[in-house]
Amino acid sequence: MRAIGSSRLLMAASAVVMLFLYLPLLVMVVMSFNAGASVGLPFTGFSLDWYARLFANTQIMHAIGNSLIVAAGTVAISLPLGVMAAVGLDRYEFPGRAIFRRVVLLPLILPGVITGISLMNFYIINGVRLSLATIIFGQGTALVCVSLTEVYARLQQLGRSQYEAAQDLGAGEIACFVRVILPNIRGAVVGAALISASISLDEIAVTYLLTGRQNTLPMVIWSLLRREATPLVNAAGTLMVVATAVLVTAGLRLSRGGEGESGG
Repeated sequence: MRAIGSSRLLMAASAVVMLFLYLPLLVMVVMSFNAGASVGLPFTGFSLDWYARLFANTQIMHAIGNSLIVAAGTVAISLPLGVMAAVGLDRYEFPGRAIFRRVVLLPLILPGVITGISLMNFYIINGVRLSLATIIFGQGTALVCVSLTEVYARLQQLGRSQYEAAQDLGAGEIACFVRVILPNIRGAVVGAALISASISLDEIAVTYLLTGRQNTLPMVIWSLLRREATPLVNAAGTLMVVATAVLVTAGLRLSRGGEGESGG
């Protein structure tokens, strides 16, 4: 009986926490369909008008395109570097290995504004003009830790037996990576790419400090909120929530396993 009571109490506590976390998002999604011009109550009727306005807004659509470019560029930088670093950490011993494992995680620990200020100073000192490229390189280097963490965790699960067997059969380092390691970590690699893309799409602190004249979607939403809050912001925010949820869910499923990878 105590077990049943504890289980119900745990479920109730979990429900309260989930409600606390996601109720504001649910309200935003519901109000994005509000026919009225208010971002809040009253709900005057169901309408898709704000989504029609969203897709007709050239500024927002251009910002969405910029966000996709930044996300793709970020993944193109962070994923190869993260995979190489993860393989190096898993397969080789070198001086400072333990320190490197901790230092590479700093971008996850430090506030985004600190990372953004550091990168901004670096660009200014070197005379680099702020643009989408600076955002891509900034986010790409900061998110190497995501790819490294996800791939390294999969490599630890994989072990060394298949890798060592391939070496015993005469396979070189490149052949071992392509034919043994990569097929076994492909889910983690794709998962890390999706998670990095979702973080990039939502990033505002680093983006704000490194952006030039071209804005991403979070920056445009921020500027809209500063001028006038309308349900257009709710519609844009809903799109971001949906995109992020899809990317993170798919990324976590792949990176945590379950796709039946086998090194055979």
